[in-house]
Amino acid sequence: MTFRHNPWHLSCLSLVVALFPAFATAESFDDRHLNVVPRTKAESKRIKAVTQAPTDFTKPQKFEENAAGAASVRVRHSSDAFSSMSGNISFEKELDFNVGNGIFTKLWVSSPSSTLASDGLGPLYNARSCQRCHLKDGRGHPPVNDQDNAISFLMRISIPTPERARSDLESYLSSIPDPVYGGQLQDEGVAGHQAEVKIKVAYSETEIPLSGGETASLRMPTYKLEDLGYGPIDPRAVTSPRVAPQMIGLGLLEAIPAQDILAKADPEDADGDGISGRPNIVWSAQYNRRMLGRFGLKAGKVSVHEQAAAAFLGDIGISSSLHPAPFGDCTDAQAACRTAPHGDKDERVFEIDDEALDLVTFYSRNLGVPKRRDVGDPTVLRGKQVFYESGCTACHTPSFVTNRLVDQPEQSFQLIWPYTDMLLHDMGEGLADYAPEYSADGYEWRTPPLWGIGMTEQVSGHTLFLHDGRARSLLEAVLWHGGEAAAAKTKVVTMPPADRAALIRFLESL
Repeated sequence: MTFRHNPWHLSCLSLVVALFPAFATAESFDDRHLNVVPRTKAESKRIKAVTQAPTDFTKPQKFEENAAGAASVRVRHSSDAFSSMSGNISFEKELDFNVGNGIFTKLWVSSPSSTLASDGLGPLYNARSCQRCHLKDGRGHPPVNDQDNAISFLMRISIPTPERARSDLESYLSSIPDPVYGGQLQDEGVAGHQAEVKIKVAYSETEIPLSGGETASLRMPTYKLEDLGYGPIDPRAVTSPRVAPQMIGLGLLEAIPAQDILAKADPEDADGDGISGRPNIVWSAQYNRRMLGRFGLKAGKVSVHEQAAAAFLGDIGISSSLHPAPFGDCTDAQAACRTAPHGDKDERVFEIDDEALDLVTFYSRNLGVPKRRDVGDPTVLRGKQVFYESGCTACHTPSFVTNRLVDQPEQSFQLIWPYTDMLLHDMGEGLADYAPEYSADGYEWRTPPLWGIGMTEQVSGHTLFLHDGRARSLLEAVLWHGGEAAAAKTKVVTMPPADRAALIRFLESL
């Protein structure tokens, strides 16, 4: 197996290490977003034992059914399956969860408005609420064809920064916004403000032969940006389509120790297995320093709190203490947007104040992960063995134990099964968006967690996967894997059809 070593990675990381040696150590990228109780040696020994790979695939592993540990929730056979609160949440905190849910689902309105607690929308935006993208707290809907303009799909835009232009650590291997359209294309505008774009998509099909005489068809999207409201896009700009991901288990992913994530990184493939997982080291708006990125499709955000604040800004045009501009993603070139009435003229100071943002963060941290289904089913167990033997766990790490936390009992010291290493991986030319984000390059994506993936159709009403929803099934999603995952994909293509079906059945049980 081969993968690309981008020389930007090595030269810039070498510069960072040379100028700031502390950045080279795992301790540099700590968990300061959490109130952590250090592990004891005895705990570390127990954790190593409980997270080791199984040797017996004829029965489930101990605790495997509880995907989120004590925070797991019972399976609900409805579209609300991702909307339960953590199974171990206290009665006193249930109110915080429900109030946070109210803010997550409420519709924002334009300014000026008599509804002072909910005004400040836009003026340019993608959605009027968080829930409008994360439908039922699950995956969004990409556009289906060139006549569809989906509401839970957006297009990021950026200009890759040449290495010679990077003069500080904050921007190394990063990019800059488009001078007119900013960092994200908004396809909606309040009254009197033209939307930036209409996004259309068309697909072309390619048939893939599989073992046993089976075939699959992959569809390649081609996007068209129409009705550009503010002139041409900078010719240097690259665009990156994004479907809103599911929301479950975010607080538990946030609570995985940074050192455990970094321990799995192998940026130069020192072990020769063809897998070069790398952390995305990003700039924290809250802590004003570099930290380990965890959230977003390229791990560009440090914490649930920062991810929520960034989404309020870019998606809805709502300011916060982390992003105080009341005009959202509008640029200097969009003067009417910048000078329009905004919702920051009352006692809130910002359009969403810290208390409300904290409640949304608490809600997002505590959306429960449903328990596994059919963990003891023979076909599921065979599929699990195929998953391990095909090398899928090289990126989709099955389990972690979270930090012991002083003030987050719901996420504290839980054995969880998210099936992600939280690292960046080169996924090959087919999935490349060519859009760098901090230390992620245009071929890399963060390994997405797989828990709950088998309930996507039940919750979201579709089975459209990957960052832009191009894959219409789990098998298609696997077959799009390239780069570091090419060897694993080849095994899936060539394995006996019964094993391939068992693999998909295992994924459906997650």
